[in-house]
Amino acid sequence: MRLVVVSAGLSVPSSTRLLADRLAGAVGRQAPVDVEVVELRDLAVEIAHHFTSGFPGRKLAEALDAVKAADGLIVVTPVFSASYSGLFKSFFDVLDQEALAGKPVLIAATGGSARHSLVLEHAMRPLFAYLRAVVVPTAVYAASEDWGAEGLPERIERAAGELAGLMGGLTGGLTGGSTVSGKPAGEVGGAFDVVPFEQQLAALRPAG
Repeated sequence: MRLVVVSAGLSVPSSTRLLADRLAGAVGRQAPVDVEVVELRDLAVEIAHHFTSGFPGRKLAEALDAVKAADGLIVVTPVFSASYSGLFKSFFDVLDQEALAGKPVLIAATGGSARHSLVLEHAMRPLFAYLRAVVVPTAVYAASEDWGAEGLPERIERAAGELAGLMGGLTGGLTGGSTVSGKPAGEVGGAFDVVPFEQQLAALRPAG
């Protein structure tokens, strides 16, 4: 399965990228996935040019194709002015509106204060609902004080399990291992079958 991680962090090192890597690693522990990371910081100029020319540059085109071909997405943005960043929104503005239809997506964000955590529900979830993605129930927000504190690792594992479950429901006949952070552990292969949306959601509901 192909997992694409979209990180909108601007600084180096970036807490946004750190959260993205933690989430991807958690998914990799639960499902055989090949992980590709799209750093929007490196695409900012090409995204801006796309708005004026209508054509993506080579790197942007490759990133858009990767998102379209993914079996699942992890999308992580820093919080700016009580919402997702402009760079984050611009990338999904230039993406074909049909590209995310029915695709499992895990949403996450980072910020300096826990007061911005509602960005996940008031901004990010509506955006991906509009794009007709299947957004996993658990969203992950990491404020500065959350790193190293109780609660964040559990939220990461829960959200990763939900994404892995939905991705597994979309594919069949998988064999082999995973590739996380560019380290191959085997090969992934098999046929791809469409599973009804209701069945995907049923896989996430607890038994009993």
